[in-house]
Amino acid sequence: MAFKDLNDKQREAVLATEGPLLILAGAGSGKTSTMTHRIAHLIEIGVDPYNILAVTFTNKAANEMKIRVQDLIGDIQGMWIMTFHAMCLRVLHVFAEEAGYKDNFVIYDTADQKTVVKNILKDKGISEKEYPPQYVLAIISDCKEKEIDPETYRRESGSTEKNKIIYALYNEYENRLKSNNAMDFDDLLLVTVRLFKEHEEVLEKYRRRFHYVMVDEYQDTNHIQYELVSMLAGGHRNICVVGDDDQCIYEWRGADIRNILDFEKDFPDAKVIKLEQNYRSVGNILEAAHSVIKNNHDRKDKKLWTDREDGNKISYTRCDSDKEEASYVTRQIDFLNRHSGKSLSDIAILYRTNAQSRLFEEALSRYGIPYRVLSGMRYYDRKEIKDAMAYMRLVVNPSDDLSLIRIINEPKRGIGAKTLEKLAVFARVRGQSMLEALTDGDEELLSAIPSKAYDSVKELVQCINYCRENKDKISISEIYDTLLVRTGYMKALESQNSVEADARMDNLMEFKTVITDYEGSFRSDQEEKPTLDGFMEQLTLAAEVDDYDESQPTVTLMTMHSAKGLEFPVVFMPGLEDGLFPGSRSFDSREDMEEERRLCYVGMTRAKELLYLSSAEVRTRYGRTEFTRESQFLREIDKSLIAGDAIYEKKSYESSLGVSTGSMDGFASEPYHPFDSLKYAKTETRKTAAPVGSETDFAPGDKVSHPKFGSGLVIDMTPTIVTVAFDDAGIKKLAVGIAPLKKL
Repeated sequence: MAFKDLNDKQREAVLATEGPLLILAGAGSGKTSTMTHRIAHLIEIGVDPYNILAVTFTNKAANEMKIRVQDLIGDIQGMWIMTFHAMCLRVLHVFAEEAGYKDNFVIYDTADQKTVVKNILKDKGISEKEYPPQYVLAIISDCKEKEIDPETYRRESGSTEKNKIIYALYNEYENRLKSNNAMDFDDLLLVTVRLFKEHEEVLEKYRRRFHYVMVDEYQDTNHIQYELVSMLAGGHRNICVVGDDDQCIYEWRGADIRNILDFEKDFPDAKVIKLEQNYRSVGNILEAAHSVIKNNHDRKDKKLWTDREDGNKISYTRCDSDKEEASYVTRQIDFLNRHSGKSLSDIAILYRTNAQSRLFEEALSRYGIPYRVLSGMRYYDRKEIKDAMAYMRLVVNPSDDLSLIRIINEPKRGIGAKTLEKLAVFARVRGQSMLEALTDGDEELLSAIPSKAYDSVKELVQCINYCRENKDKISISEIYDTLLVRTGYMKALESQNSVEADARMDNLMEFKTVITDYEGSFRSDQEEKPTLDGFMEQLTLAAEVDDYDESQPTVTLMTMHSAKGLEFPVVFMPGLEDGLFPGSRSFDSREDMEEERRLCYVGMTRAKELLYLSSAEVRTRYGRTEFTRESQFLREIDKSLIAGDAIYEKKSYESSLGVSTGSMDGFASEPYHPFDSLKYAKTETRKTAAPVGSETDFAPGDKVSHPKFGSGLVIDMTPTIVTVAFDDAGIKKLAVGIAPLKKL
C-alpha cells in the first residue's frame, strides 16, 4: 500500500501492528485516515478481516470507517466495525442462554424504560413527583456503568429512607426487565461483561477471533467499556486505542479520562505515538488553543503544529452588553459574507449553553441572515418556551383552545384524551371556549374530569383567570412568575433533578430576560406602557422564523459540545465570561475546571482560518443584569496572539513588588468565586417587578426557609438554580427568582 498521503507519525502508527499502541491524535490531525490505513495495512499483510475488531461511538463514524477501508482495500466481509452496543448485541444473540436470557430477548428504549419505572411507582404507591422516572433511571444507569447491582447499591449507599426506596425501585426494575426477557442499553454492555467473566470459554472464543482490537475516541470510554476492551485484548494484547485527552468533554455523562491517561499503566510496554501535525487550523489558532489547554494538569504532553501560515491573530472584542455582543457578531458575519467572500455556511457561532442562542437568533433575523440551530432547536421552538407562551396566550385570549390543549397536561394533571375530547365537545355545544366552559364549572362537565385531576385543573383555571383579571394591574414579570409557580410547571421541572430539566429551567429563566427587556424598553415618562398584549404581539413576530431553503448557505449555531468533530473556516465564540464560560460550578473543582478548559480547546480548534472571541461587560441572565468579569480562559491566551480589545489584568500586591505569583503567561492570578459577581450587581436604571416572594442574593452556607419544605442550608448556587439541603425534605433544586425562598 502506498503511504504517500500520510505523514511520518501517521505512517509509524499504521506500521505498528503488534502489541499495545496508544495513538494520541490531536484535533484535526488525520485520526480517521490513520485508523483506516492501519486496518487496510493489516489486511494487506495477510490478516483476515474476520480477525479485526474496530469499535466506535456512533453509527455514523462506523459507517464512514467501513467505506474508507473498502475504498483502500476492497472487500472486508467478516470484519466488525461497529459501536460498543452493536458489538455486545451481536455477542449476546449468540450466547443469550449463557447470559441468562432467551434468544428472543428485546431491547427497551428510553420510552420503554420510563413506562416500566412509572408502573413500578404506581404499584408501590410512590409519588412520581418525589421520584421522577428520569431521576430514578439516571441513578440506575450510573450504577450499571459502574457495575453496581441492586444489592451492592443497598450495602454501599447508606440506610436513608431515600436510598431504601431507590434500592427497591432498582431491584424491581431489574426483576421486571428479566421477567420480560428484556434489556436496556446499559445492560447490553453490562451483561456482556458479566458473560465474559462468568464464562471463560466465551471470552476465549472472542479473544481467539479478534487478534487485533482498535478503539476510537478512547477518551470518551466509561468504566464498563474499558472493562470490555481490556478483557478482549487480555490474551494477544494487540490493542490500539486512539483518542485525545484534551478533547474529553463528556465526563458529566460517564466518560473517564483516566482510561486514556492510565493506558501506559495498564500496558507498561505500550508504544505511544503522538499525531501533532494539524491539517485544519492556521498557526495562530493552534498556538492560542495550546496556551489555554497547557494549563490543565491531567493531560499528556503534546502540542499541535501546522505547516500552514500563521494566519490572522485571534480577534477579541469586549462589548458593552450581551445585546451589543449579538449585534457585533451579526455585523461581522454580514461583513465577512458581503466583502470577504465568506459563504454563510463557512461560519459557526459556538456557545456554552443553549439559552445563549436567543440573542443571536434575534439579531440574525433582524439582519435577514438565514441560520440553523444544529443539535438543538431554535430558542422559540423549544418545548418549555412554547409551553410558557401558551400559558400567556390564554391570559390574553381565553378563547385559544389550541393553547389550552397544549398546556392542560403540562405538567401532568391526569387529563386523558377521552376527558379532553368530552371537554371539547361540551364547550362546542355550549358555544364557549374550553377555558370558559371550565370556568363556569358546570356539574355535567366537571363530572367528566377524574376526581384526582379535579383539584389541579381547578388550580390551573383559577391561576389563568387571576392573571386575566389583573393583567392591567400587575407587571408582565409577575404574571409570568405566577403562571410558572401556581400551575406547578416549575415545581415539576425542579422535582426531576436531571440535566435535561436544569436546561429547561435555564431556558425558562432566560425567557424572563426577554420579558424584563420588553418592560425596560418603556420610559416612565412615556404615555404608552408595557402590556401583556403588546408583549405577546412582539413575541409572535420574534418567534416567527421565515422559511428558508435548506440547500442555501446558512450560519450554523450550536453548543461547543455539539461541535466536537466538526470544523468551520470561521468560528465565533461569544460569552467568554467567568460564571458563564467557565461555568460557575467549575470554580469549586479542579476536575470540573479542566473539563471546561478542554471544552474551550475543542471550540477554538473548530476554527480553520478565523477565530473571533467576545464577551459582554454587562449581561442580563434570568432577569438579572450584572457586570461580568472576562473569562479565565481569555486571560490564559498568549497576548501576542490576540488583536482587538485588551484583556483586563489585575496585578496583585505581590506582583507589583516583583514577587512571582505562579500565574501562567505573565498573567497575575486572582482569587475568584463565581458568586463574587453578586456583590457587583449593576444597579438597573429602570424598575422591574420583583419575582413573587423571591430573594435571590443567596450563597452557599446561607440559611433559608421555604413555605413547604421548611428550613434548610444553601449548598450550591448557579445563576439559575439554588440547591438547598432542607432539614426534613432533603435536597431540592429550586429556581432562582421564582421559588418562594427566604434568607434567614
